[in-house]
Amino acid sequence: MAETVYVLCTATSLLCAVLLARGYLRTRARLLLWSCLCFVFLSLNNALLLIDKVVFPEVDIAFANIGFGVLRSIMALAGLLLLVFGLVWDA
Repeated sequence: MAETVYVLCTATSLLCAVLLARGYLRTRARLLLWSCLCFVFLSLNNALLLIDKVVFPEVDIAFANIGFGVLRSIMALAGLLLLVFGLVWDA
């Protein structure tokens, strides 16, 4: 059941990124661009969660001596920092 939730979260955040990118290309509103980039990183975060918990559940895979948990947190932080930067920049 958890696998289904992970896949649906990844697909939903990727779909949001695509829809925000389409909106940005149509209107050129920069806030849509920053939101799209945020959702791209959040979908990467969800994809890494899926890989970490479903594909390799018993192994803590290190990526350049950083575990997947830390890498997931970095992706989420990068996405949120992009969104905050976009909100401050366009304010």
